[in-house]
This record gives sequence, structure tokens and C-alpha cells, in this order.
Amino acid sequence: MAVEIKTPDQIAKMREAGLVVAAIHAATREAAVPGATTKDLDDVARKVLAEHGAKSNFLGYGGFPATICTSVNEVVVHGIPSADTVLKDGDIISIDAGAIVDGWHGDAAFTAFVGTGHAPELVELSRVTEESMWAGIAAVKNGNRLVDISRAIETYIRRQPRPATGKYGIIEDYGGHGIGSAMHMDPHLLNYVSRKRGRGPRLVPGFCIAIEPMVSLGTPRTHVLEDDWTVLTDDLTWSSHWEHSVALTEDGPLVLTAVDGGKAKLAELGVTAAPDPLG
Repeated sequence: MAVEIKTPDQIAKMREAGLVVAAIHAATREAAVPGATTKDLDDVARKVLAEHGAKSNFLGYGGFPATICTSVNEVVVHGIPSADTVLKDGDIISIDAGAIVDGWHGDAAFTAFVGTGHAPELVELSRVTEESMWAGIAAVKNGNRLVDISRAIETYIRRQPRPATGKYGIIEDYGGHGIGSAMHMDPHLLNYVSRKRGRGPRLVPGFCIAIEPMVSLGTPRTHVLEDDWTVLTDDLTWSSHWEHSVALTEDGPLVLTAVDGGKAKLAELGVTAAPDPLG
């Protein structure tokens, strides 16, 4: 395992890319309304990238045909935008987006509610997934190990009241990853603790990681459709996906893809976010 350690100047470039991702999130969240297609959302993302002079790190990655991933309801991740997929009132959609600025990458995802009238267990599913991500981010501390992030994510999820479906499924086959001069780099980050994987590398300033829990209302197991991309839960229960790219600096964690750098949310968790290198 070779973990890429970034300089402060490189982290500043990643921050630029992260803010483009945040802009894509804001624009696609607004556009995710009943009657819109997932291709409409992809078109919105392309426009934002163009406006910022950034490149897509999704388009063409391993042959992926779009700018963002749009995963609706039982689709966990890697959903391909399509003019045939029309959003309906009551749907949930996880939008995963990325950007490249001067060769440095940003990557983040969120779950949005389409329309109104969502069942309480869906609202809670998204909340639990998002909050588990922030628990993982709060564990990005100098001297901690990779497994401390995994443990924080899993512990948060397991401590929540169980849904009516039985328990939350922490998706097993997909997780977080290093990020920097490439979108996916070492190390791979599990969203649960595995003794087989050991403790993982030590976290030091310059360490950058994309933290992305994926949680279902049922099974942790998944399968891939014939398009070789779209990932569904085996039992077709609905799922949520949240992600931020995070850099560890000498002054603590900086959430590269959050507009405020993670300052407000980390403060709630008793953690001081690092100063924004872009001011």
C-alpha cells in the first residue's frame, strides 16, 4: 500500500476541486424534482463543471458514460443517468459527483428527497448515513489509524434504533478511498471493522481520504446489473449514500467538499476544523 501524502499547496488545489463538487451538489439538489430525469441532473452537473473550468473525473472512468452517478431508491451506487429514469414524488436519490482542478481531485455524494411525503424510516436512513459519515470525519486525527474511521462509522450506525425492517445494512462491497492526484487511490476504507484488514496506515498531516458510508434498510449485500455499473441491494431495500473528501492538516481535518470546510458540523462534534487554505 502506497499512501500519497499531500503538501499544503496540493491540499489547496484539492480544496478548489472540492468547492466545484459542492457547487454541483447545490445545483443538482435543486434540480432533483418530480418529473426531472436523471439525465437532466447530469446535464446540470456538466454545466457547473464548465462554468468553473473544471474537468469531470467520472466521465470515461473505466468506461463510465456520465458526469455524475444517480442512484435511485434501491440502487446503492454507480447509477447511470438516463433520459428514461424519471424522478417521482417520494423517491430518494443519491448523487455522487467529482471534479478535477489542475490535476487534483474532489469527490462527494449526498442523498436527496424528491418531492414530499417520505416515510419516516427513509428520512432516518439518510440521517443515520450522513451522521455516520461525520462520525468518521471526526476520527480523522493525527496519530489515529484508518480503522479508527471505520470503527467510528460502524459504531454510530449500530447505536441507532433499529428500523422496522430489522437493522441497517452496512454495504460490504464498497467503501471509501484515498484521493488526490487520482480519484481512487490507496487506502481502501471499509465502513465497518474487519480484523482481517488490520489497523491500516497511521493518519498523518497530508493524508487525504474520501469517507463514504452506504447503508440500506436491509441487507448489506449487493449485485451489479448487466450494464456492469448499477449496484442494487440484493433484497431491493432502499439505501442512502453520503460522502465527503477530507484532508488531515497540521491544524486538524479540512472537509474539502463542504462549503464551510466542515467547520459547523465538526464543532458540534467537539472537533475544530482546519483553516480554509483559500481564505
